[in-house]
Formats: sequence, structure tokens, C-alpha cells
Amino acid sequence: MREQVRFEAAALFARQVPPQAVAKRLRVSRKTAYVWCAAWRSGGVEALRSRGPSGRPSRMKPAWRAWLAQALEEGPAAHGWAGEQRWTTARVGVLVSRRFHVRFSDVQIWRILHQMGFTVQVHRAAGRDEKVVVTWGKETQSGVE
Repeated sequence: MREQVRFEAAALFARQVPPQAVAKRLRVSRKTAYVWCAAWRSGGVEALRSRGPSGRPSRMKPAWRAWLAQALEEGPAAHGWAGEQRWTTARVGVLVSRRFHVRFSDVQIWRILHQMGFTVQVHRAAGRDEKVVVTWGKETQSGVE
């Protein structure tokens, strides 16, 4: 999508529209328009083509992600965690390091899980009594506590 905006800018530059007008028309900063214009002048439309994501590639290989997705579906008990049956970034980090001998921080694990489509989920307490919760809600709303 961002690449398409740069291509629109190139078409405007080709029609000799000044960078400040391009910036206003495409809703980008003037600085951005001037940078795009300089790149377009030196390399044409190809100079405005996307180079892909920036930064280092993830150490988490696609095959590892497939294995991790399957392992997460099996649940924590299948991988040695008894008691609390929910995944945490720390547990997932341990699982990955045991299997692939690579350590990721909790933030990195969170990013990997997010990229894989996993989200934070809120779990209801197993012993939750819905009647008590509804009664409490009614009493709280009516001002009786």
C-alpha cells in the first residue's frame, strides 16, 4: 500500500508537480516528498519500489513456527506444566529453547505469537458461580453493597 503511494508520487513528479504539492495531495510530509523526488530523479520508479521489511530476519524459522503452533494446541500439561493450564510467554520461551536450543526474550516470544495469530485470552475461573456474579452485578448497579 505504501509502495502504491510512492508510485502515485512518481507519476506526479513525471507530470512536473512540485514535491510540496505532492506532499499535500498524498498527505505525506514535505520532507518525505522531497526524499521520494530525489530518489525518483536518480533511479526512476524502481527507486521507489519496496525493499521488503526492514531489520534482521527472525531466528524463528517457519518450520519451527509450525511445530510451535502444534505444541501450543496440545496444551501446557502435554509439555510438563501441571496446575495452571495456560500458556505464558515465559513458558513458551522455555518450550522453544528446549526444542530448538535458541533463547528468545518474553517480548520476542510475544511478537512471534502475535505474528502467528495467537492473542491474549481471558479465562474464566473454573469454580465461577454465574448466579452469584449476576446477583452481585444487580446489587452493585442498584447501589446495594
